[in-house]
Amino acid sequence: YTTCEHTLTRRAREAHMKRFRKAQAIQRRLEEIEVTFRELEQEGIKLEKLLRDENGSPGDQQTEWTNQLLYLVQKKNSLMIEESDIMIAVQELKLEQQQWQLDKKLRTYMNREESLKTPEDCKAEQETLVQLLKVVNERNLLIHIQEEKRLSEL
Repeated sequence: YTTCEHTLTRRAREAHMKRFRKAQAIQRRLEEIEVTFRELEQEGIKLEKLLRDENGSPGDQQTEWTNQLLYLVQKKNSLMIEESDIMIAVQELKLEQQQWQLDKKLRTYMNREESLKTPEDCKAEQETLVQLLKVVNERNLLIHIQEEKRLSEL
């Protein structure tokens, strides 16, 4: 291998590990969100029962329970927004991996000498290029969706 090939191999390994670590972090966060959802649901059920069975509870107590319930709903909504952002990140990671694989495959076709390519090789190279462009467009769409979401939240 040449120095360039070693460098490319090392960078590919580093990029793969970076995607792997990001996927692990995403998985952990999704699990944390799920646990928090369950906890919020349980707290909400308790508060709803308290409000239904208020039987002469002071007005201040009812107001406090209502405020706590509204806070739980607000927290759940923010977690749902975060979860949807994470799902977009998961899709983006998948597309990034696909792009890397297609790019690698395309590079092997393009590195072959034109005179040695069979018609099947040329066709496969074109198909790979079309797939790569499709993945790039999908990633671009995800980025556009994230930007729209960010602007709407502002």
